[in-house]
Amino acid sequence: MKTRKSHYIQDLILEGEHEHQDFKYQITDARKIARSIAAFANNSGGHLLIGVKDNGNIAGVRSDEEIYMIETAAQMYCRPEQHVTFKVFNINGKSVVKADIAEAIDKPVEAPDDNGVWHIYYRVADENVLASRLHERILQNSVDKGAQDEDTITYSEREQVLLDYLRIHGGITLEGYMRLAHISEESAMQTVVTLHGMGVVTLQYHDGQCLIVGT
Repeated sequence: MKTRKSHYIQDLILEGEHEHQDFKYQITDARKIARSIAAFANNSGGHLLIGVKDNGNIAGVRSDEEIYMIETAAQMYCRPEQHVTFKVFNINGKSVVKADIAEAIDKPVEAPDDNGVWHIYYRVADENVLASRLHERILQNSVDKGAQDEDTITYSEREQVLLDYLRIHGGITLEGYMRLAHISEESAMQTVVTLHGMGVVTLQYHDGQCLIVGT
């Protein structure tokens, strides 16, 4: 007989891995799991299901060991350190740990790669990806300035060029915008960061590229 808790976990598993959920068979490397924590924290949060294989089968784990490894990852291998909350579910005699990671207040969150070099990671679909340099700049300036009425905003020429292009074509890379507006990388970045702060553009990852798109 399945319990409510069992149904809850099974329903999550049926969703598969996505922007806010990742399956982990077990935790063997604190630095590696730190990249998942950082990626969720730099996005809008998410959770790990520990003790679940990639195909959705429940393998179970020793919950105390997994929680210790994740806490170590969040505290030692995330910069700034992150707070993770845990719930342990017993499914047919097997333990599944749900580790919840909130969106970080202080962004960006960094984690080390296999060589110990610190990077900024971001969650895209079911993957943790390296944030682009433009994305890093936006995360560093991710202060909520509040929504603005677009009718009251006066745009500069370089801002208007970008917005006009996005209305017609949907998206453009930073390099494409630099060529379009005949401006330097630094100027392009500053413009996109400003427009992002206004809430009129955002970033999307597609086919390995970081695209600037209108909201």
